[in-house]
Amino acid sequence: MFQSLQPAERQRRMPPVMKQQRVIVVGGGVGGLAAATDLARHGAQVTVCERAAEPGGKMRQIAVAGAGVDAGPTVFTMRWIFEQLFVDAGDALERRLELAPASILARHAWRDGGTLDLHADVDRSADAIAAFAGAAEADGYRDFCRRSADVYRTLEQSFIAAQRPSPVELVRRVGFGRLDAMWRTAPMQNLWGALGQHFRDPRLRQLFGRYATYCGSSPLTAPATLMLVAHVEQDGVWQVRGGMRAVALALAGLAERQGAELRVATEVSRILVKGGRISGVQLASGEHLDADAVVFNGDVSALGSALLGDDVRRAAPAVVPAARSLSAVTWCMKARIRGFDLEHHNVFFASDYPDEFRAIFDRREITAAPTVYLCAQDRGVLADAASAPSGREPERLLVLVNAPADGDSHRWSAAEIAELESRSFGLLRDCGLEFDRTDGDAIITTPTQFAELFPGSGGALYGRASAGAMSTFQRPGAQSSVAGLYLAGGSVHPGPGVPMAAMSGRLAAAQWLQDLRRARR
Repeated sequence: MFQSLQPAERQRRMPPVMKQQRVIVVGGGVGGLAAATDLARHGAQVTVCERAAEPGGKMRQIAVAGAGVDAGPTVFTMRWIFEQLFVDAGDALERRLELAPASILARHAWRDGGTLDLHADVDRSADAIAAFAGAAEADGYRDFCRRSADVYRTLEQSFIAAQRPSPVELVRRVGFGRLDAMWRTAPMQNLWGALGQHFRDPRLRQLFGRYATYCGSSPLTAPATLMLVAHVEQDGVWQVRGGMRAVALALAGLAERQGAELRVATEVSRILVKGGRISGVQLASGEHLDADAVVFNGDVSALGSALLGDDVRRAAPAVVPAARSLSAVTWCMKARIRGFDLEHHNVFFASDYPDEFRAIFDRREITAAPTVYLCAQDRGVLADAASAPSGREPERLLVLVNAPADGDSHRWSAAEIAELESRSFGLLRDCGLEFDRTDGDAIITTPTQFAELFPGSGGALYGRASAGAMSTFQRPGAQSSVAGLYLAGGSVHPGPGVPMAAMSGRLAAAQWLQDLRRARR
């Protein structure tokens, strides 16, 4: 799977002007694989160095009781980004992945009572909300959907699919004649306050406030701009045959078919600079690889913390601990469940949502009753009806609780993990979900392990938290301050999440190509 094209074949694919351009991609996550695809397609000699045994980065899978459980991202959205990547490479997404749209986006339950399904269809969701909380709340939901669509249309091409702008540049891209559209994105308002304009029921503010966590942030401080996530989900949430690991393997295969070489279990210990510009990398094994450019697809704090050497420390500043995004505690499980009819995506709430984020970001702890996300990976539109879970057989589950990103300063004890597990699974039990557990049915990952898996992050899963109107402009763009070093991944523009990371890789490759053409004029 990970064998590259033979050198002679790669040589035939290269335009002559590009033959001597060697580019190393550090990190085989989504952003790195997208960058490698575009770089190789434009004729560069590309080597991807991935420290793990498989590509995918945070989109990883853990073996539990003989079954692979997706242990990272579980939601596939913004399909158009991946379709375009494959089309540009002369391929087709549907040839490489089996995708099916989810009709139910997520099932939500509250400890104090009530269950609500959010549907892909706005009218069905509005009907469900009306039955759940009344007609006025359904009207508020429709207004919210219109507003989120407007925000998305304003920012799609001006921000998401473009190199990182300054605030003034963003206004210019949107158009000085469309300042009203820019104002409607509500950059100066926090998401929690904006939701109060649409919903009186606190449970609905909880439900839609959760969109801030998609970029590792608090709805109390994240800009209201993040309401655009509602439109992204309505545009399509897709389930993937084989899980999200299949997405990583499809992207790796696409990069290889363009001529990129993928080296797994290959850790880069240092990025080398000579004469003020990139000259290559040194591997943990001691091997040196020469390069004309490097795309770094890791947490940018690893650069600013000099984990890749002093020569690239100035490439991007490290995110200070107080500005980090959320981390998590996760349970990858194979267990029997009963008492609650799960969907593929499920969210279980307690009553005091704001305190969850005050606890994490202010007190650096997990609140008494945290929100619990559960992905039932054997359920959904791609599940085989003949073998659909019935509670009689164990099924694959990812259970996740948000946590502070203190993995480099706090090591979780077994007692702390057991106490959090009791509280978290107690909430699930209060919502009607029971587990039949056996010893060894779960593999637990804490912020400590996330910090070890993703160097420099401290366990933060989304880079810098989005807090305030200017936070999004504090993420680095594709071009670093070191000549020949480019940045990709969820900690840089346009932000975290699988599609955004893919877009960051494409933006890094585009910036490299632009710089190369400018240098050769």
